[in-house]
Amino acid sequence: MAEIVREVMTPGVVAVRPDASLVEAAQLMRAQDIGDVIVATDGQVLGVLTDRDITMRAVADGADPLTVSAQAVCTPNPVVVSPEDAVEAAVSLMREHAVRRLPVVEGGRPVGMVSIGDLAVSQDPRSALADISRARPDSWPGTTTA
Repeated sequence: MAEIVREVMTPGVVAVRPDASLVEAAQLMRAQDIGDVIVATDGQVLGVLTDRDITMRAVADGADPLTVSAQAVCTPNPVVVSPEDAVEAAVSLMREHAVRRLPVVEGGRPVGMVSIGDLAVSQDPRSALADISRARPDSWPGTTTA
């Protein structure tokens, strides 16, 4: 069983500029097959933007995703963890702040992301959540998967 965040996190960062449109962010999420991106400038985390943020904070209100910026609807100043933090600390932060993802920051710079799915796979690989987290999403009509 993993003890530190580095052992369970997804390394690497997919980020957008604060002024990126929601369409740009969504296209990047689709291309990378992910549900969130870091909103960053000069290597500093400003926020986390999820597919749900785009849907609930913009599209559902009728906002134009071509003109609304990532920073306008992201969760600002997200709770972060270090790669050397204990996995249990990450779990506690997720519970306390009711979040499913935490940016992993080292030396002030984002280096990865740890999700509830990452933790599920690590802590109980046979759990239903771990199975779901490992599964590739179904393809949408009109799209192809590699």
